Amino acid sequence: MTDRPRRKIKLDFWFFVKASVILALCLFIVYPFYTILTKSVFSSKVEGITLYNFQRFFTKKYYYRTLLRSLVICSFTTLFACIIGVFIAYVMTRYNVLGKNVLHVFIILSLMSPPFIGAYSWIVLLGRNGLITQALTAIGLPAPTIYGRNGIIFVFTLHLFPYVYLYTSGAMNSIDSSLEEAAENLGMNKLKRIMTITLPVVLPSILAGCIMVFMTCLADFGTPMLLGEGYTVLPVLVYNEYMSESATDPYMASALSVVIVACSMVMLALQKLVVEKKNYTMSTLRPPQETKLHGVKRFLASFPVYLVIFFALLPQIVVVCQSFVERSFSGVVQGINLNNYRAILKRLGQNIFNTYAFSLAAIVFIVILGILISYVLVRKKGKAATVIDTLIMFPYVIPGSVLGIGLIVAFNRKPLILVGTAAIMIISYVVRKLPYTVRSGSAFLYQMDPSVEEASINLGVSPMKTFFTMTARMMLPGIMSGAVLSWITCINELSSSIMLYSGKTSTIAVAIYQEVVRMSDGTAAALATILSVTTVISMLIVFRATKGKVKIV
Repeated sequence: MTDRPRRKIKLDFWFFVKASVILALCLFIVYPFYTILTKSVFSSKVEGITLYNFQRFFTKKYYYRTLLRSLVICSFTTLFACIIGVFIAYVMTRYNVLGKNVLHVFIILSLMSPPFIGAYSWIVLLGRNGLITQALTAIGLPAPTIYGRNGIIFVFTLHLFPYVYLYTSGAMNSIDSSLEEAAENLGMNKLKRIMTITLPVVLPSILAGCIMVFMTCLADFGTPMLLGEGYTVLPVLVYNEYMSESATDPYMASALSVVIVACSMVMLALQKLVVEKKNYTMSTLRPPQETKLHGVKRFLASFPVYLVIFFALLPQIVVVCQSFVERSFSGVVQGINLNNYRAILKRLGQNIFNTYAFSLAAIVFIVILGILISYVLVRKKGKAATVIDTLIMFPYVIPGSVLGIGLIVAFNRKPLILVGTAAIMIISYVVRKLPYTVRSGSAFLYQMDPSVEEASINLGVSPMKTFFTMTARMMLPGIMSGAVLSWITCINELSSSIMLYSGKTSTIAVAIYQEVVRMSDGTAAALATILSVTTVISMLIVFRATKGKVKIV
């Protein structure tokens, strides 16, 4: 019996990229999460290593019901966000929707606010004493409730459908129009062509958006905490176990976090299975042309888009309006002025500076790592790539507060003490937000025909030069789409920041949360408005810098 020849390790650039990435992931993801995992198999009620916490979870209705509720919320939100996002992406990329450039900005703007601010705004509108509720009651009409399961799904859907839209619209702009034209020339009607040609081609991007929606719902605690009113989901339970004043069982909270990881990994595995079973490569020599509509047809195509965006932006409108309203401690309106902005510039200037400084440092690392990791996952498949792909999504599917605790436990002692520093804030942003750019870049790269790179190499250009001068540039639209999302979510990150910040490293999101708790609605709204303006300016800068290659505005 002959021995199999050992595979020789190729010590090229990509070997060192894989090794460096895996080392960094082990240090900042595996090690902190290991501390959580070890806590999950201990209990204050049982000595030694035990599965007591998991037994309690799967046998007591109070615990396992939260998982079922989480799956219901995530599934319905993902379904509705997918339908809305794909529909708007198709209409916006195929027809001359009135003011589509402005609408594109508004769609991203609807995504940027912290989820708990959006939930709070809807309470202002549809709560028991909300503005819309009072108006409907005054004319004798029943007002819909924003509380409970349906309210959470409604708010999540309007907040998260831009994920699906952004990924899908970028892919639809890259389809070779000859595919669709050939189908129509063979007598296929438009609806059948969309279902059998267009959507299957952009399926990786649709799934990338859907997985982001699902995981955001699964890890978020702000929206269900404000709107649930007894409809407790798993992230709220985890947060309460760790953070509430009455909680004394961090071991059970760790076990709950492990359950969240398991659910998320199942979803990732399903998405990966669907994508890898099909071939999505194509040339993009003939991008699709916009169909010009006029009169009633243009109105009918534009109206649904405007309607969805209006409801998605309504919380932002409420926030902006409240930022100019000065109220007394009792809630009485004292005037319409700029006093809220004067107050935050005087009191919270350090928070504003920290937000931009930390997020800018994080986004530099995110873009560089996003390009390299996306290429490894798609073009350099193997065991190392599989490990990277698995680890890269871990921190995104865990509640941010749990990640914060993991980082605190891991880096609160020698040889590496980072707690209380700006470095640990930046690390948490990179770890939490890198999946946006990696998933976006990978989905975009799946549609790039590798024969283009092979042709360059066959002409004598080195593989490294081909990557940096051709592939990386071609990946730019997909990378920048994810990078914009990473930037927006960095400046809005709350759940991990509130665990990791010190007096000198507090951010805008932390300040907003504190102001809401103090019932200082005006200053909280002013801070949120600053983030909204920052998002618009950021998108304009990216669009101009890339000369229109990224469809941002």
